[in-house]
Amino acid sequence: MHRLVNNTKTAVLLGGLFGLILLAGQLIGGTTGLMFAFLLGGAGNLVAFFFSDKIALASMRGKEVTDPSHPLVTLVADLAERADLPMPRVYICPQQAPNAFATGRSPKKAAVAVTQGALQLLTEDELAGVMAHELAHVKNRDTLTSTVAATIAGAISSIGWIFMFGGRDRDVHPLAALGFMILAPMAAGLIQMAISRSREFVADHDAAEITGTADGLISALMKLEATAQRIPLQHENPAQNHMFIVQPLAGMGGGGGGMKNLFRTHPKTEARIEALQAWRPGV
Repeated sequence: MHRLVNNTKTAVLLGGLFGLILLAGQLIGGTTGLMFAFLLGGAGNLVAFFFSDKIALASMRGKEVTDPSHPLVTLVADLAERADLPMPRVYICPQQAPNAFATGRSPKKAAVAVTQGALQLLTEDELAGVMAHELAHVKNRDTLTSTVAATIAGAISSIGWIFMFGGRDRDVHPLAALGFMILAPMAAGLIQMAISRSREFVADHDAAEITGTADGLISALMKLEATAQRIPLQHENPAQNHMFIVQPLAGMGGGGGGMKNLFRTHPKTEARIEALQAWRPGV
């Protein structure tokens, strides 16, 4: 039931995002603008569908681990078998900030990656929990869902700037144009974050199911959250924050509230740990 609720929420939010981009196009140029927005969103999603994994791995300078006897590869292979998934490609990224992510448009095209910092920080059980979390994202096709959401949100931001500075052929009040330019990208970002947050709880639950315990992931989340606030991710790209297991921004940890929590791409780590502590096998 929990998964059904989250899948329904994701579908509604994605529909809201696409509706927002169509509204933006309609306001910019009527029918012509509507078609432009539709094509922009569609083209962006095509690029994301085929190349998002390559873009993400290249931005993190990930190096594929091809040695089948490498401890990380054997760990992922065991977890993938437990999860009834094809073996994904495995990458190590040279960053010292401890983190991990999954990418790829389908389980057959998936890749999982972990930073050098995470490999040094985590025990074997903790690393198993982290990699199981990423495989859960692959199994639930969250990697594709999050990529589509990020692409549409980015397109809406672009349209907001076009609306304000480029070629409006409709009689729209300047204040309305300014309001749309500010609020539309903000709304798109909040919807994207809501999608990302809802998927993290499901992936945490499924990771515990894959490994048979929540203890490793709980301990890993505690370590990753604390360390991520002290060691920033090199070449960090805010547009990709949603794909990591913990939000990779220094100072964006589990505490605090207000505007800081409003713009988090991840749920508060304390809430994730609390949910995992309540986990029971098969529930």
